[in-house]
Amino acid sequence: MENHHGQNDRKEAHQIVVVMVPLPAQGHLNQLLHLSRHISSYGIPVHYVGTTTHSRQAKLRIHGWDPLAATNIHFHEFPTPSFLSPPPNPNVSFPSHILPLFYASLRLREPVGTLLRSLSTTTTRVVVIHDSVMASVVQDVPSIPNAESYSFVSISAFAISSFHRETGNPIPIEPEILKEVPSIESCVTSECMEFLQTQEQHGSFDSGSLYNTIKLIEEPYLDMLGDDQIDGTKKQWAIGPFHPVEISKNEDSNRRHSCLEWLDKQVPKSVIFVSFGTSTSLPDEQIKELAIGLEQSGQKFIWVLRDADKGDIFAGEVRKPELPNGYEERIAGRGIVVRDWAPQLEILGHPSTGGFISHCGWNSCMESMSMGVPIATWPMHSDQPANALLITKVLKVGLVVKDWACRQEIVTSLVVENAVKKLMASTEGDEIRKRAADLGGSIRQSVEDGGVTRMELDSFITHITR
Repeated sequence: MENHHGQNDRKEAHQIVVVMVPLPAQGHLNQLLHLSRHISSYGIPVHYVGTTTHSRQAKLRIHGWDPLAATNIHFHEFPTPSFLSPPPNPNVSFPSHILPLFYASLRLREPVGTLLRSLSTTTTRVVVIHDSVMASVVQDVPSIPNAESYSFVSISAFAISSFHRETGNPIPIEPEILKEVPSIESCVTSECMEFLQTQEQHGSFDSGSLYNTIKLIEEPYLDMLGDDQIDGTKKQWAIGPFHPVEISKNEDSNRRHSCLEWLDKQVPKSVIFVSFGTSTSLPDEQIKELAIGLEQSGQKFIWVLRDADKGDIFAGEVRKPELPNGYEERIAGRGIVVRDWAPQLEILGHPSTGGFISHCGWNSCMESMSMGVPIATWPMHSDQPANALLITKVLKVGLVVKDWACRQEIVTSLVVENAVKKLMASTEGDEIRKRAADLGGSIRQSVEDGGVTRMELDSFITHITR
């Protein structure tokens, strides 16, 4: 979605600025930073707001482009009160350890309000795009005459409609699948629900919603969410995928991750990538079963084995999960274990990658689908169980490793082994991979000129520069 608009557009657009207000957790920071790139390509200055720690984290971990080279993106780093940043508890799947950070980040209201007021004096319009769970931080928008806000929804429309199914319309899916839709109570802790509810009451003044999704895969659920807005005054735009869908091959070997060099030597579609995102840590017993299952599958793999992020990823020690004795020697040449930050987008976009064992966070789903890589689903919490259902039963571009109904159980090595073999070395796996490749092709087309995502993004830009 590289746009090179004419000078006239640029001059007109400079009368508006966009302010991004992300939730300071990796999956959220990442999405709004990617979106900043697209909006700034229309000649619109973007101001990205965060704490010093979390802006640093977002810039350090972004893949596919360099935010430091973007002249039109301005980072504002504000202090928050100090917060507890305990290590994650590997025996609890929900990342409650980062809630203190979320509460601390709500204190950004004052500095953000000051920034908005100062920008409003020099521009025609200030457009605020805030994470839907940071609504209270931007609650002063209605008091600024030339400011308007849009809520950014970081999860799939399918997940939202499944969480709201008790209140709204029935989700437009087959009755058999509907039975499997998880309840919100099974996915989110009561403490987290409390936090979400504090934010929900502040969202009423938004002028619309933005989704990191695509009509191609989620139109029925987006329509349903649109219908739920009784007065019909709010607009919504599905402008995903936010991340770059073409990864330029980085030949600079100093900057290239060593696992990519290893991937270069493998056969196309022969490697399964294993990663559980930034908000989950596996217990020791589960790590052992997964290790044995991957080894016994006989398939090539890259396994990212690291703990969930703490509230402050730069502070304090990190647990180093143990592998079975002699494991890395035994798998040498066939598998690699990565314990640091891995370039997920580049791994998924690599021709040698043929499958992905994933927790089904929405970023991971969108990245995998856009790269045409099928997913073996292993959801942990929040929107992930719903996303897993979308991937396996609705879109049919994946298969189940861990069923949400068995979420309290350890996945045995045999289950892992069978799932990997089925995805990577069976006729059924090949059929799933073909569907995934077709879907990936359609998603990549959607961001090109005339594609559905590009048209939605153009429509949003036209709306805010009206």
